[in-house]
Amino acid sequence: MAHCADQLLGIHDLTVSYTSGNGECLRALSSVGLELQPNEVLGIVGESGCGKSTLAHAVMQLLPASARRETGDIRFCGANLLSLSERELRSIRGRQIALVPQDPALSLNPVISVGTQIDEVLKAHLSLSSRQRKDRVMELLGEVGFEEPSKIYGAYPHQLSGGQRQRVVIAQAIACRPALLIADEPTSKLDAELRSEMGRLLSQLRASHGAALIVISHDLTVVAAMADRVAFMYQGSIVEAGRREQVFRHPTHPYTQALLLIARSARVDQDGKRNRFPTIDAEPAGPASPVQLGGLLEYGE
Repeated sequence: MAHCADQLLGIHDLTVSYTSGNGECLRALSSVGLELQPNEVLGIVGESGCGKSTLAHAVMQLLPASARRETGDIRFCGANLLSLSERELRSIRGRQIALVPQDPALSLNPVISVGTQIDEVLKAHLSLSSRQRKDRVMELLGEVGFEEPSKIYGAYPHQLSGGQRQRVVIAQAIACRPALLIADEPTSKLDAELRSEMGRLLSQLRASHGAALIVISHDLTVVAAMADRVAFMYQGSIVEAGRREQVFRHPTHPYTQALLLIARSARVDQDGKRNRFPTIDAEPAGPASPVQLGGLLEYGE
């Protein structure tokens, strides 16, 4: 499947539920609709459990066996991903659509060198010789900011810092120059300085490769710095979406207004005290107590 000039991704009326161990049905996504154009950056924001990661895994067609799609379709370059065979999907995952996972420490194999793990992506999708693949891995390691790629190539994940592991999974994701990158909480495990650094790196790589990007994040500062459009999720639904500047300056939904108010309230006042975070009188999907938004989001300084 080649890069397409028209709409890159279209999600229509997507509803996904999970079945718990005791047979209870929990709805994770409810009639979600989104569109993404080539080279566009979409930021998806919402508290933990609102369905953001389920949406990312639905696009990748990597939902667990306990998940069931009730309605909807997902179209990539016009093809309905839900109607493709597993063999056809394998030709798209990693090559045309790639995922930057939330936790590199869990996604990287601890007993295989990082160079070999990046090489495996190239071997699965491209007809290159072993020498060509190694050269490409070295090039990728340089692209993501490693000054001595040869040392990183033979290293194992436990020998790298959190920021270095994040760079490795980004290198895996961009290996085949996909048309769409999905970054699922790419900065959540990093400190404030590294969050900004990784945000800039993803933006630079996306632009240089001509890819579209969906960035899923709790961190509104990351989304504000990267996204062309934003979508706010609550209880499995998109409650507000639009151009970043419009939504951030003039939010219309109470949930969006509350999240943006929290971002402003997170600053320290003149007496050195943090302002009291607002709350919202609502409940998340599934059995849980009322949500206090201030305890659910992270913000950079």
